[in-house]
Amino acid sequence: MSEGVDTVGLETVGLDTPPGLAVDGLLDDPETRIIVCCGAGGVGKTTTAAALGVRAAGRGRKAVVLTIDPARRLAQSMGIDSLDNTPRKVAGVGADGGELHAMMLDMKRTFDEIVEAHADGERAQAILANPFYQSLSAGFAGTQEYMAMEKLGQLRARDDWDLIIVDTPPSRSALDFLDAPKRLGSFLDGKFIRVLMAPAKVGGRAGMKFLNVGMSMMTGTLSKLMGASLLKDVQTFVAAMDTMFGGFRTRADATFRLLQAPGTAFLVVAAPEPDALREAAYFVERLAAESMPLAGLVLNRVHGSGADQLSAERALAAAENLEEGGIVDQESGKAGLRDADSDGDDTTEVDAITAGLLRLHAERMQVIAREQRTRDRFTSLHPEVAVAQVAALPGDVHDLAGLQAIGERLAAGVPAGA
Repeated sequence: MSEGVDTVGLETVGLDTPPGLAVDGLLDDPETRIIVCCGAGGVGKTTTAAALGVRAAGRGRKAVVLTIDPARRLAQSMGIDSLDNTPRKVAGVGADGGELHAMMLDMKRTFDEIVEAHADGERAQAILANPFYQSLSAGFAGTQEYMAMEKLGQLRARDDWDLIIVDTPPSRSALDFLDAPKRLGSFLDGKFIRVLMAPAKVGGRAGMKFLNVGMSMMTGTLSKLMGASLLKDVQTFVAAMDTMFGGFRTRADATFRLLQAPGTAFLVVAAPEPDALREAAYFVERLAAESMPLAGLVLNRVHGSGADQLSAERALAAAENLEEGGIVDQESGKAGLRDADSDGDDTTEVDAITAGLLRLHAERMQVIAREQRTRDRFTSLHPEVAVAQVAALPGDVHDLAGLQAIGERLAAGVPAGA
């Protein structure tokens, strides 16, 4: 543990202790309308988002959780056969009028919904059937992040819920989540698309002349780079999407402003490991640079011990004494008694088991100390960031009871045994 830090009791105090994150206060505040859980992959964002939703519903909020989880563990945890692009009510959750709905982003379906909402029937069908559109909507770089923000905007506009909790895509970097909506919006409304669309806009002989004179060189180059078939698909897609281009950037800008607005709270989720906390620090800095409202850090899978008065060093020393027979043979006149004792073999076995347990405890205390040092390095860089520490569980969360347990630990904000 770092010097000056006392982890006995329900509160930690010391020079390196960050302010506590009041999770229940955040959930209970009616002004909080959106909570965004972000962070590196594999740190428990999905579980955190689901646990927050369960706890919010239990405290009277009408909440919906939007997740991007290819393993579909969230649906199983909530007792739902499957999640899709439509919010589904979770049975058995909620109190005082609170409800919980959950959904999993269907990236392509969300893109299809945008097309269907902003194009007439014939044009919409032409777009949906276009090969370039099908590739774009299924896996173009940044599409998932853009569609997550589109869906957030749709949910907020419906106003059916007073709290929306977003589990962000497993991006490799904070830049992906914050920049992808603008990148894709700029692409769909950018100069390249406009150039491809220019011949159709000019029209008639002038259009043909423009195409023959101004576009022939570029089209030839693009045909070599993209292939003639793909270029044709792109141009057909552009012509069909003509009336929709401005909306992409407009909605991206509107969602970005929504993320900056009062009522939105970001939770950076991390594990007490160097790489995860370095990524968390980067998220914190980027959110500050973009004027995004940060509520705090959720530090998942933190280890604790109910016997932390016994240090790793003392536990190892005791284990060595037991293994060497030093503890029972040191007293004068007792030498050889163990060999003469009819229960000597049993005593030796008990000593071996005890020594093994002491070594396990020493390893646990070393893990705790390492996690504390890692957290303290983050805190020294960002002392203003409130932190909720969540105890590591012995197994995976696979049901509502597990999500409720995580919610309780989030609210408590300290590891079990601390």
